[in-house]
Amino acid sequence: MVGRSFRLLLGFIVLLLCTKPDLGFSIQAGDAKIGCIEREREALLKFKEDISNHFGILSSWGREKSKKDCCKWKGVRCSNQTSHITKLDLSSYKYKDEYRHLRGKISPSLLELQQLNHLDFSGSDFEGRSMPEFIGSLTKMRYLNLSSTNFSGPIPSQLGNLSNLNYLDLSGNSNMSSENLDWLSGLSSLTYFSLNHVNLSKAIRWAETINKLPFLIDLNLKSCDLPSPITPSLSIFNSSFSLTFLDLSFNQLSTTSIFPWLFNFNSSLVHLDLSHNHLQGSPSDAFENMASLESLDLSWNQLKGEIPKSLSSSLVFLDLSNNQLQGSIPETLGNMVSLRFLYLVRNQLEGEIPTSFNNLCNLRILKLHRNNLTGLLAKNFLACANDRLELLDLSFNKFVGSVPDFVGFLSLKRLFLGHNQFNGTLPGSIAQLAQLEFLKIPSNSLEGNVSEAHLSSLFKLLYLDLSSNPMLDVKLSSNWVPPFQLRHIFLASCKLGPRFPGWLRTQKRVGWLDISSSGISGGTPEWFWNITSNINRLNISNNQITGVVPNSAVEFSRYPQIDMSSNYLEGSIPLFILQAGWLDLSRNMFSGSISSLCEVSRGASAYLDLSNNLLSGELPDCWGQWEGLVVLNLENNNFSGKIPNSIGSLQAIESLHLRNDKLTGELPSSLKNCTKLRVVDLARNELFGNIPSWIGRTLSNLVVLNLRFNEFYGSIPEELCQLKKLQILDLSNNNISGMIPRCFNNLTSMVEKGSLIITYNYTIPCFMPFSRPSFYIDKQIVQWKGREFEYEKTLGLLKSIDLSSNELSGEIPQEVTDLLDLISLNLSRNYLIRLIPPTIGRLTEIDVLDLSRNRLSGEIPPSLSQIQRLSVLDLSNNDLSGKIPHGTQLQSFNSSTYEGNPKLCGPPLLKKCLGDEKKEDSPNNEGQVQEEENDLWFYIGVALGFIVGFWGVCFTLLNISWRNAKFKSLRKQKN
Repeated sequence: MVGRSFRLLLGFIVLLLCTKPDLGFSIQAGDAKIGCIEREREALLKFKEDISNHFGILSSWGREKSKKDCCKWKGVRCSNQTSHITKLDLSSYKYKDEYRHLRGKISPSLLELQQLNHLDFSGSDFEGRSMPEFIGSLTKMRYLNLSSTNFSGPIPSQLGNLSNLNYLDLSGNSNMSSENLDWLSGLSSLTYFSLNHVNLSKAIRWAETINKLPFLIDLNLKSCDLPSPITPSLSIFNSSFSLTFLDLSFNQLSTTSIFPWLFNFNSSLVHLDLSHNHLQGSPSDAFENMASLESLDLSWNQLKGEIPKSLSSSLVFLDLSNNQLQGSIPETLGNMVSLRFLYLVRNQLEGEIPTSFNNLCNLRILKLHRNNLTGLLAKNFLACANDRLELLDLSFNKFVGSVPDFVGFLSLKRLFLGHNQFNGTLPGSIAQLAQLEFLKIPSNSLEGNVSEAHLSSLFKLLYLDLSSNPMLDVKLSSNWVPPFQLRHIFLASCKLGPRFPGWLRTQKRVGWLDISSSGISGGTPEWFWNITSNINRLNISNNQITGVVPNSAVEFSRYPQIDMSSNYLEGSIPLFILQAGWLDLSRNMFSGSISSLCEVSRGASAYLDLSNNLLSGELPDCWGQWEGLVVLNLENNNFSGKIPNSIGSLQAIESLHLRNDKLTGELPSSLKNCTKLRVVDLARNELFGNIPSWIGRTLSNLVVLNLRFNEFYGSIPEELCQLKKLQILDLSNNNISGMIPRCFNNLTSMVEKGSLIITYNYTIPCFMPFSRPSFYIDKQIVQWKGREFEYEKTLGLLKSIDLSSNELSGEIPQEVTDLLDLISLNLSRNYLIRLIPPTIGRLTEIDVLDLSRNRLSGEIPPSLSQIQRLSVLDLSNNDLSGKIPHGTQLQSFNSSTYEGNPKLCGPPLLKKCLGDEKKEDSPNNEGQVQEEENDLWFYIGVALGFIVGFWGVCFTLLNISWRNAKFKSLRKQKN
């Protein structure tokens, strides 16, 4: 009876246990696993409620009967013994080309998961919220990964309560910060720590805190704006530190403080990345004692001096690129026999490649490009590594001699030898490089023939660049079928013609084709356009290609960049080619209208250059369909009619060239909507009306405004003075009247130094999600020293004002002389009166000054002689008077500079100034008097000399007679 009662009691207790929510859903016989705990299940469901979008990640979570056991939910793991949730892994993942991730906020309901030791929300989007402080209460946590979760604000110091934590990753949250890392001192068990891209710019004692983590193995503080450690923190370091992996790249570290800190764990470090910092000085002594070091990256610093001769012999990876290292490559690098990857790119290294490199038998990648290395490449060059070497880049150096034979380089995939001084022929051993994918030997002095024999075994070749070898004759048969499908073909400035290379028809996957300046003549074959459907860039410019471009049915898939300029192509522009994202058809013989632009539903082009053709008709009025256009050049054609109002729809446009057409009418007011415009060239048309004042009010980015040779009238609007960036203003050869505005000194860019080039950055096309960036350096034809020149890279240095050949009156405002960086000033052929500003000498940078054919009066200011750079000066045909100021510069000009000013005098004019004759005579008379005096004294001296000599002789003779008489007298007395 007692036993039966006991069994009933036991059954009742079991029933209670099975139904009590806190303890689980069910216990199945023979199953050691207990269902998840109800309160933890509810906590997860509340968490799900705060997730606005889970992209199906939480689809297995729910209240349905079939989903009751939360331990079976996706991303959830429970303890087999206690049924408590111990692991929550809801990291993002890729599924069918999309990344699935959580979006929303972290609910505090997770506090119920007190047994949680693994939490991974990496790749989620918590929409810029602060990191919850309550995470620091999950004290059983050993693994915490909240990387790339779009948190912002400070890192909560409560994380320091997670004393059991081994792994902490908060990287990729660039809007997070921490003013100090003191909270780390509580994480004494930490072995992995990553704060990549978290702002630590104020954490000046970060090194001290790191020193207190004795078990830390892997430390990642990349791109944290990390300051250099302060000196006092260095002395407390424990040399038994176990750190093996250290990434401090992309910070603000300096040599003086970081190197001593690194010395303390010489024995443990295996991987060290200090790239993209501010390290300076010589690295010679910093790393010689790091015996365990296998990977060292010091690239993108300002290190100087020579490459250290004593580095760890265990190095596998060494990158010293993009520094200022000098001298030769030390022979001792050849002793690092474990080395697989060596990068010495972009330094100032000289001399030859050490012969000891033949010892680097494990070398996979050798990149030495952009140095000053010289010499011949030996026949046994890198012979020991020939069956392992995969990439060799020696480009942009000064190597000479023949291209070496690469016999036995069975693994070589990429060979870059461009921009050296190699000569001779392309070696036949190239054909043995069966794994070769990239072959680049441009800009050398190669000669001879390239035949099918060189390329017929290169089955994997993707990239071929032999361009800019003018003597290299690419003799490939038109019927040849290559074994490869090239992605990039660069044969510009080689001997490729005269026939169009027929073997190109087999290349169906080409993305970049450049055969410009290669001597091709004749028409393009019908098959050519069929291979361009996947093209990214096509350049056939500067050849002698003739004929009509067929109106092909080709549809470009990638909005390519197409350059067909400087040929003899004719006929109308085909519709299909207007699908390009960058199109240059300039300097051809295309004719007819360009109304086909309106047939393109949405023009993708950012750059459209149809200049220097025979195009005619009115400009199309459909520019609203070309919203991404940044550069439009239609100059030097035969267009007529008005500039259409739809031109104002080009709100992205920065450069507009319509020069030398036959356009008429006034400037459309819609043009003021093009507020990004930097260059406007409408010269040599038949435009008329007042110069609109809205140019100065709305086109504030203008650098160049050229309206010369039109029929504009009225006065110069003072609003033009608001163009702070204006550097070239040309309103010459119009009918403009009135006075020169006194506010020209507000043209700030003519006071300050300008940029070297005018460059536009844009995307092709602008409206596509995968559009690619590009840039364009603008050109401009400028009247300079009486002739028109085209400027490009130096356009930004030119500061010019040309108001010549108008009907301007009044005086030259003195404010013009405030434009201290002005290079050229032309005010000739107007009705300007009164004086040349006396402060004209302030224009010390001016090279060209033309004030001729006005009504200027008064004297030439003396300050003009102080301008040392003046090379062109014309003051002719005015009413100037007085003496030309004395100065080497002004007297060096031809007399024609001053002709037509009858009141001017002095050199270089033959006319002498009043008073100059007396002044000139006075020195001559004095000289004559002086000469006469000299002659007089000469004659007096001669006379005196004669008299003295004569009487001297007489006296001598008399003296002899006297002596004889005296002697006779004495003899008489004696007798």
